[in-house]
Amino acid sequence: MNGTTIQASSIMEQSEKKAKNFEVIVKNFIAGGVAGMCSKTTVAPLDRIKILLQAQHEYYKHLGVFSGLKEVVQRENFFALYKGNLVQMIRAVPYAAIQFTAYEQYKKHLGKLFEQNSHIDGFLAGAAGGVTAAAITYPLDTIRARLAFQVASNTLYSGIKHAAVRMFKEEGGLRALYRGFWPNMLGMIPYAGFSFYTFEKLKYLCLKYGPHYLCSEHKTTGNLILNIPAKLLCGGAAGAVAHTFSYPLDVTKRRMQLAMMNPTTHKYASGMLSTIKIIYIENGIVKGLYRGMSINFLRAIPFMAVGFAMYEVTKQMLNLDTGVRL
Repeated sequence: MNGTTIQASSIMEQSEKKAKNFEVIVKNFIAGGVAGMCSKTTVAPLDRIKILLQAQHEYYKHLGVFSGLKEVVQRENFFALYKGNLVQMIRAVPYAAIQFTAYEQYKKHLGKLFEQNSHIDGFLAGAAGGVTAAAITYPLDTIRARLAFQVASNTLYSGIKHAAVRMFKEEGGLRALYRGFWPNMLGMIPYAGFSFYTFEKLKYLCLKYGPHYLCSEHKTTGNLILNIPAKLLCGGAAGAVAHTFSYPLDVTKRRMQLAMMNPTTHKYASGMLSTIKIIYIENGIVKGLYRGMSINFLRAIPFMAVGFAMYEVTKQMLNLDTGVRL
């Protein structure tokens, strides 16, 4: 009888543990989705002009960031700054939800393999989370880039479905939706890895050395949490570091994604290494592989700042992050 009771108790404990873990995953998913929606909407106009500059659109390649934004409004209209943002939301919400949730799960398991505070687990978990999310949502990123690249006077696609069907039929099936996939995956490793590592490292330093200026008390537990300005600061710095390392591969990915939209750019569809070589030969490093870097910093800093800040805030609202007691 005692053995039966113990076994039943063990089964109940395991069931409760699984239910709790599932609840945590769902809450992380919600927090990540909110973060993705807010961060992408914040930088949507900068996202569009970045794509136009990266791929050297004929109407915008001679312009800078602010003159390009002004030209978009004059040539089309104000809402053209948000062209492709619907598909961006369809991609960004699940992407961020998957990325943050996967990061938490990978970190939980990788933390058992490394020494405490080694931070290696944070980098690897961030990289793995980014790769997981990017692999699942990549076709939507390609479609969004196509929609953002076209202008009112030269429209190839009427919407998300039309773009997907036309690319699939005319450009080699599923392969077309995954063009630029490998540079994206390779770029995601330093991008996601350094972004999560940098944020967590800065968060730790703020909590340890600046609690009186950069922290506040959690309403329920009284533990220390970062205040909103500190969250934005740490997130912005994380974005700057991550994008510096991964940017050339982001340019390569964009050239490959948009290669089939113009006969003169078909040469970028042959492969990742050949695309990098062509960009380097034709435009060099600064004006080629790092083209549009200025707008990337203007975009990356608020994007990461809002993303990490909203993720932290939402987690605290859902009682996933109750702070630390130093």
